[in-house]
Amino acid sequence: AERIRFILGEEDDSPAPPQLFTELDELLAVDGQEMEWKETARWIKFEEKVEQGGERWSKPHVATLSLHSLFELRTCIEKGSIMLDMEASSLPQVVEMIVDNQIETGLLKSELKDKVTYTLLRKHRHQTKKSNLRSLADIGKTVSSASLLSSRAQVLLPGASQTSLFVAGGVPHSRLIFFLLKARLQFMKKLPRDAEASNVLVGEVDFLESPFIAFVRLQQAVMLGALTEVPVPTRFLFILLGPKGKAKSYHEIGRAIATLMSDEVFHDIAYKAKDRQDLIAGIDEFLDEVIVLPPGEWDPAIRIEPPKSLPSSDKRKNMYSGGENLQMNGDTPHDGGHGGGGHGDCEELQRTGRFCGGLIKDLKRKAPFFASDFYDVLNIQALSAILFIYLATVTNAITFGGLLGDATENMQGVLESFLGTAVTGAIFCLFAGQPLIILSSTGPVLVFERLLFNFSKDNDFDYLEFRLWIGLWSAFQCLILVATDASFLVKYFTRFTEEGFSSLISFIFIYDAFKKMIKLADHYPINSEFKVDYITHYSCACEPLDPGYPTVQPITRAWAARQYNTTIDWSSLTTKECLKYGGQLVGNNCDYVPDITLMSFILFFGTYTCSMALKKFKTSRYFPTTARKLISDFAIILSILIFCGIDALVGVDTPKLIVPSEFKPTSPERGWFIPPFGGNPWWVYLAAAIPALLVTILIFMDQQITAVIVNRKEHKLKKGAGYHLDLFWVAILMIICSFMGLPWYVAATVISIAHIDSLKMETETSAPGEQPKFLGVREQRVTGFIVFILTGVSVFMAPILKFIPMPVLYGVFLYMGVASLNGVQFMDRLKLLLMPLKHQPDFIYLRHVPLRRVHLFTFLQVVCLALLWILKSTVAAIIFPVMILALVAVRKAMDYLFSQHDLSFLDDVIPEKDKKKKEDEKKKKKKK
Repeated sequence: AERIRFILGEEDDSPAPPQLFTELDELLAVDGQEMEWKETARWIKFEEKVEQGGERWSKPHVATLSLHSLFELRTCIEKGSIMLDMEASSLPQVVEMIVDNQIETGLLKSELKDKVTYTLLRKHRHQTKKSNLRSLADIGKTVSSASLLSSRAQVLLPGASQTSLFVAGGVPHSRLIFFLLKARLQFMKKLPRDAEASNVLVGEVDFLESPFIAFVRLQQAVMLGALTEVPVPTRFLFILLGPKGKAKSYHEIGRAIATLMSDEVFHDIAYKAKDRQDLIAGIDEFLDEVIVLPPGEWDPAIRIEPPKSLPSSDKRKNMYSGGENLQMNGDTPHDGGHGGGGHGDCEELQRTGRFCGGLIKDLKRKAPFFASDFYDVLNIQALSAILFIYLATVTNAITFGGLLGDATENMQGVLESFLGTAVTGAIFCLFAGQPLIILSSTGPVLVFERLLFNFSKDNDFDYLEFRLWIGLWSAFQCLILVATDASFLVKYFTRFTEEGFSSLISFIFIYDAFKKMIKLADHYPINSEFKVDYITHYSCACEPLDPGYPTVQPITRAWAARQYNTTIDWSSLTTKECLKYGGQLVGNNCDYVPDITLMSFILFFGTYTCSMALKKFKTSRYFPTTARKLISDFAIILSILIFCGIDALVGVDTPKLIVPSEFKPTSPERGWFIPPFGGNPWWVYLAAAIPALLVTILIFMDQQITAVIVNRKEHKLKKGAGYHLDLFWVAILMIICSFMGLPWYVAATVISIAHIDSLKMETETSAPGEQPKFLGVREQRVTGFIVFILTGVSVFMAPILKFIPMPVLYGVFLYMGVASLNGVQFMDRLKLLLMPLKHQPDFIYLRHVPLRRVHLFTFLQVVCLALLWILKSTVAAIIFPVMILALVAVRKAMDYLFSQHDLSFLDDVIPEKDKKKKEDEKKKKKKK
């Protein structure tokens, strides 16, 4: 342990060791001909074997080793030649130096030198043969890989001139490399550009009496001709030649060293080792971590599938560098439905104590990244994010604008909603601290607008002028919060508060999607009594109200003038014309609309299901990786296009997306600028500060909780947050919207989460069998900016947008609501209530917190959520933000119900807690 600690703990400025590709070659007689080195297995992270048929590679699987082979390997390292940092540039040179070393140390007789050298330099046969029958996926891979071939060739071919032109077998080096490049192109995608190779050669020969063993590390990785199946320079070489009769044992030892080289800890030791004892210590460390399976309880022929998420090797490394092994919820990255981080230690939330100190720090933090925020968008993934978020934003703007029009008698309507969304969103994305946040109007704002309009109407106030002053006061109060660094209070928003808020907003999205569909079903009712046999009995006709009138009668003068004094046939009128001109609908089928409701629900559930399925497509087994990723990135857009196509194909008159086609205020009584004086008594301008306080709390809570969720550690954001800067721009935009009579905007939780999900980045190269690793989010300003510009010009895109059925967009709303609940610990804990113990997942908090305490924590969260839902559904919804603030108080009270140990796993620890300090002191006393 001391030796490992010394090796791994050594401080040096050199970069981390590159990833290794390990190849196992065995000395075999192929097709009854002379002995040659044949590739039998390979590793990057997991083992792949050449199947016995010799036509294909096996699926990647976890390498299962016999304990005996590891002990034999340890003996080999103890007794064989260890040559570290050898300086050589070709395989013959390496082999000569190894053989000479063996002769010098008395491990090999000098008369066997030629035979050993000849054997080690025999031809290498790699697994390049493929079946003539190729799948469509393989054909797709060949086409999509053409660009990679040229780039790899440019990198690797120049090196051919620096080494020997011919290798064993007489194949020209440059031609060989090109052949290997072409044959192994797809596999090269799995390797990082700086990867190096580790070659393992094992076999039995009839001229040796004792084993010939050597472990070599080259000073610099070099291309050793045809030694490796892929054009990767070799850094390590392990050779084992032994007497006849122990081929299986040699094979297992070869697999053992290859598996060790793919292990992250031993891999680091192999690069840093200074002598034989360091390597032996590395094997011993590996043996300490090995798990033994009893032979009678497990079949070694079974290939173990690679796990979905690999345990980090950091834990093993930390054991030797003095780090803590136990990781808690508050200080580990989010992984698999648990984890996450508190905000107490965030630099962005440290109070400066200076006027506008936090705002200035935000500006200094974000300024260096401003240029990169524009060119970091250059990826096809950004296009899918723009289209997805655009459609979500447009739908939201139409829905909210319609409700706002109803609440304010069209003083604010759909066009104001569109213009406000475009102006505020575009400015915010260009200049805010966290441009991944999407601005939108929220439910509590709508409730406030309705109450304010009714109050103004009852008291003969000018609604828009009164609203202007409330907006100005609220913006002023927000600017005071910015100047005094009040955003530092955000660090008291723990996971309990965030998940309560985000889950509520997600449930509202899901509820609203179903509510809109049920409303649509009421508007287009289904005839449940319909029977096919009685189809001739169903009818609906337009008739005049007075049965004494003739069937054909003269109509009013205005109508007659318009129709050139002709008469009208009542039976030829449409439904709208019939009702408009005083007729009535008569018949047993007049109240029903065939097909529309059913078709709408098909589109609704179809869009949701298709979006979910295509989003998960990147983990499926079909098509090449690039195609799968592309389909996954464009999942929502593809779903919308598919079901718009189905709707057009079927031809049922489902309700469509209707956007305003003229650029003018919804109400003719108002303009685009609201004068601040003249409409209300002077004291109203001062009194407006009181309701403005409520708006300020609403804005602050909505904005900052969403910002906290977006900036959580598990999103791995690299460019930092800007809580003070965000709130500053929300206040400035509030002033603009108040003067223009536009709705007020604040961060939208669900759409912002959807924006982040659509921009997540994963590793480009991953070992066969390894799941791609989450790298972070594509942080930039362009996607949001373009979304809001498109929202603004949607007025001119009405002829195109009218083909999108509303049920399809409601399906997208449902998808966003459900998708934003993924990975929320609260949802995982809710599911635990319905699971028997033996089927519960292995969450970290279940290992450290009693199940009854987990259920109690979940129950309290459910109660809080239910109270918030009830409150939201009543007139008291205006105090909704204050109740969100109450969640912080509830969480603070939990410190007296739960121990800090339990809370550190179930939630985040509230910073600067006296109770936590006391518990820490108790632990120290116990240790003493």
